[in-house]
Amino acid sequence: MAQRWSVIALVNCLALMVGAERNWAWGQILAMPPSTAEEAPAPDALDGSGPAEVYVPPGTGPTLLVPGTGYAVEPGGVFGRPLGPGVFESGPWMWELLPAGLIYRPYLADPGQPRLAGQFFHAPGAGWLLDATVGARVGLLRYGTPDPVRPEGWQLDFEVAAFPRIALDGTDNLLSTDFRYGVPLAFRRGMLETKLAFAHLSSHLTDEFIAIHPGAVGNAYARDAIVWGAGLRPTDCLRLYAEAGWGFRTKGPSKPWEFQFGAELSPSGATGWRGAPFLAVHGHIREEVHFGGSLTAQAGWQWRGRSGQLLRTGFHYFNGKSDQMQFLNNFEQQIGAGIWYDF
Repeated sequence: MAQRWSVIALVNCLALMVGAERNWAWGQILAMPPSTAEEAPAPDALDGSGPAEVYVPPGTGPTLLVPGTGYAVEPGGVFGRPLGPGVFESGPWMWELLPAGLIYRPYLADPGQPRLAGQFFHAPGAGWLLDATVGARVGLLRYGTPDPVRPEGWQLDFEVAAFPRIALDGTDNLLSTDFRYGVPLAFRRGMLETKLAFAHLSSHLTDEFIAIHPGAVGNAYARDAIVWGAGLRPTDCLRLYAEAGWGFRTKGPSKPWEFQFGAELSPSGATGWRGAPFLAVHGHIREEVHFGGSLTAQAGWQWRGRSGQLLRTGFHYFNGKSDQMQFLNNFEQQIGAGIWYDF
């Protein structure tokens, strides 16, 4: 009988110790000051497929409380699966050289943005063509949060790209190439983002095209412009934007004014292996074609990494004045497919 009561007493002592330890842990979590603790979204509320990850890079950001789990994720900690839409980091602002990610990202459906890309399409009267992009936009200096996916603050970038057009008629002739470089200064706070940039664009007709079309002469198109753009992100997946550019130095058929606008449906968080759908529409109006222009639509599937890298593939449609400046007065209807990668 004495042994029985001893076992009962021992069990009761262990239960009291576990309860005290649990209460002490919850007391530590609840006692964290508001400036360093932040509630994260419910793990099952991100995409409906199970627990999601809450991740804060080491040395940055607040501790995150994960509802319904009893976990407090410290900086450098991870809970659950890859980062999902709706999980935001609100770390301190700091200076960072060569930061990861971009504050003002290239427009998804704009064929003239710096990235790695290829659009394969058929154009009536021209046959099958490949419009490629070889370039990138990278961050040089940031004063803001260190989040690579949804950073806030100021960032200075550099961008450069070449846009070759290649005939897919068995000859693989290079028909023309446009070149672009620029220096954007971007800012984001909350759902608002903006940029002010210097941008250069020039266009060149190739020897292969001149050999195919004797007597053809390039148009010496070139422009240096000041560009202002603004975007609004009312939700984690939706982006609306508009942009105006004024060429203070123009050459050839180039004229000073151009305007761009569009809308994008694209999850901004990491997608993992399964990816997610995207849809983007972009309009471009140019003074040099009497304020006509073009409309581009793209839709398909995307995969986004933790640092914001974006791989897309899908349908490509373009209708309007050519975005190759050597053929700027030509009307083109492009129907095809593409693959796009943003750093």
